[in-house]
Amino acid sequence: MKLPYEEFDLSGVKTYPLRSRQSKVSLAQFATPYKKGAGVQGLVTSLPGLLAAQDFKAVVTALITARNAGKAIVWGLGAHVLKTGLSPILVDLMERGFVSAIATNGAGIIHDFEIALSGGTSEDVEATLGPGTFGMAEETGTQLNRAINAGVAAGLGFGQSVGKYLDGAKPPFAQISVTAAAWRLQIPVTVHVAVGTDIIHMHPQASGAAIGEASLRDFKYFVTTVSKLEHGVYLNCGSAVVLPEVFLKAVAIARNEGRSLEGMTTVNLDFLRHYRPLTNVVTRPTMGSGKGYALTGHHELLIPLLAATLIEAA
Repeated sequence: MKLPYEEFDLSGVKTYPLRSRQSKVSLAQFATPYKKGAGVQGLVTSLPGLLAAQDFKAVVTALITARNAGKAIVWGLGAHVLKTGLSPILVDLMERGFVSAIATNGAGIIHDFEIALSGGTSEDVEATLGPGTFGMAEETGTQLNRAINAGVAAGLGFGQSVGKYLDGAKPPFAQISVTAAAWRLQIPVTVHVAVGTDIIHMHPQASGAAIGEASLRDFKYFVTTVSKLEHGVYLNCGSAVVLPEVFLKAVAIARNEGRSLEGMTTVNLDFLRHYRPLTNVVTRPTMGSGKGYALTGHHELLIPLLAATLIEAA
């Protein structure tokens, strides 16, 4: 059947009064202009009660509530968070009681170790890959592998091994090392490694047995940490694959053992929205029993803003 060009007659369309409609956005949710001198708290209060701004406020409330109630606040830190200069912010949050435990990946512990030793990290891969010098810093390869090997032999996990080594070595910039601060404050640090992904695996001192054993021990420590997240908060910051996968497995084991994760809040904070963090952190673990949030933005902006808000609100 062929159809003709025929304009539809709109004269019979039925309408209703605008005021009778239930709208999704109301004046009560609108932003208010920032007032000079209102400070960080004033800025956050002035944000609209919609979308990401509403989620940001909800995350702040969840963190304050968890801290005040003595519930766990666990931070998953990808390497990018540390190489964007946020270590002092994180150490300060640790000292203020906003960090119960930390999980990171292999690159994260490397960056933190280099920061402790030299006050800097993150080499220019483009400049070093061609000449064959990429990943070949002597201190990083030798000392970090030595710390892991010795720690595992003493029955320690990955994070404990590095923390103990830094505590004994007293490097010049230990005050801005997350791992060193965690050792000092007795906050657990777990490291979750994919073998072959980190520069220290390129050095002759690397022991697959020690790296694997250390990471497996830390996974078991991490499961214990996750099992205590009832009415607590888990933040995945800057890890697109490894930590979301590890977190999901830890949640599965905790629930398999009958541990309640009721009321758990999860947060993914990254400058891109990736599949695994959204499904393995935000959606699946909290389904029917908690709340999940995704805050999208640069770490070097969002994390200091979050920290400042927590300090003002606490």
